[in-house]
Amino acid sequence: MKTSGGAKQKGACALFLMGLAVGASCVPPAPRARSADRQGAAKAETLTVFFTGSTLGALKPCGCSGGQLGGLERRPAILDTVPRQERLVVDTGSFVKSDGEQDLIKYNIIVQALQQLDYDAVALSDKDIEIGMGLGQLDGVEPGLALLAPLGTAGTKLPAKFTRKLSLRGRTVAVTVAAFDAKSASIEQVRGLFSARARVQTLNILIVNQCDPGTVESIAAAAPSVDCLVCPAESDDPMVVGDPKKKPLVFSVGRFGRHVCELQVDAGPRMNALKLSLHVIPVSEDLEPDASLVSLYKDYQQLVRESNLLEKHPRFALPNRLEYVGSETCKACHSYEYERWRGTTHASAYATLEKAGSQRDPECVVCHVIGMDYESGFISLEKTGDLKDVGCENCHGPGSEHNRSGGRVKTAEPKSTCTDCHTPEHSGEYAGNERSFLEKIIHWKEPNAANNVK
Repeated sequence: MKTSGGAKQKGACALFLMGLAVGASCVPPAPRARSADRQGAAKAETLTVFFTGSTLGALKPCGCSGGQLGGLERRPAILDTVPRQERLVVDTGSFVKSDGEQDLIKYNIIVQALQQLDYDAVALSDKDIEIGMGLGQLDGVEPGLALLAPLGTAGTKLPAKFTRKLSLRGRTVAVTVAAFDAKSASIEQVRGLFSARARVQTLNILIVNQCDPGTVESIAAAAPSVDCLVCPAESDDPMVVGDPKKKPLVFSVGRFGRHVCELQVDAGPRMNALKLSLHVIPVSEDLEPDASLVSLYKDYQQLVRESNLLEKHPRFALPNRLEYVGSETCKACHSYEYERWRGTTHASAYATLEKAGSQRDPECVVCHVIGMDYESGFISLEKTGDLKDVGCENCHGPGSEHNRSGGRVKTAEPKSTCTDCHTPEHSGEYAGNERSFLEKIIHWKEPNAANNVK
């Protein structure tokens, strides 16, 4: 499926490596220049390899606060800045976190998205292969998407490498992407993944599942033809590992699809040399979303609704036979606090889910209602509508005994804290701005009440 794209974010921070000025700068990658040959055809002066990976089920940001990065629907705005014949698009795997029912739905959606996005190759993780075999997904993928299993992986017939030839300044460049299981296979086997080609320049990229210094050094010694080594992501942001001027260039792509790594490839000063530069592009919220991928996410929401995952959500028993009673119950004795709370965004938290179409998604709902992780807590709008929104008992604890005793018994655990939901993943602007967030929900008379929750 053809996808639409928008302009790349201006000022995207880039890491310029391999012979260029090293360091982070807010200068966008250089424009792709093309010249005409004697027949008038366009000739690429730069090739690009895009890398993503470790999506871990993050189909799109939750949207609960501004400045959030990521989202499959925003990727075309970056990928489509380079013509198809001048690029290679690679994913390093780790589609989802687990094999739970919701993650299995996400797995299918991610595979469909990669096909719509015209990815060339995916280096599957062990978990990806296990889930894909169980779902039958590894047999029904379109021929244009190469699924790679790390060399050394047992129980699969998937290839370990993929090669595509591109043209750079009139020369043929064979780009090989290979996957390797450094935990179980012999390092000497890496050499067999890449072969020299007569009168053809090569760019050899190895994706590994282990990247400690000893493994990197062993691979560099055993297979000096490896130009790039892509490591498992250990942080949300992409990272360059070790000396960026030393071959191979070692980096990771980051987690949750928040960035795209762009490897620009240009002809080097020598005939058999290539000049590489790596740029990190944030998948920012000002990028134009792709209509077909927006539609695909709506398909995901529909599948979640049809699977009734919200009511299947696991729930724990509350201690001492406590129960949630809902914010309306608190109004009789705490009318001032209740009315003030009614004017805060917490009191309309569930409506934001309805606006986004996520009111049946348990991963979203849990932070917009009362007590969903516990018995007597929120189940659904139809069954427990009195427990929707972020209400009194989120912070103060279940109110059944406090209410029954006329206030003589204090509320008790479990109580939520702000950071249970205002995490970097869901509320990136919270850290460092705690006071301003707190001021938006003040609904008490006593100035110290925020630190003295009953």
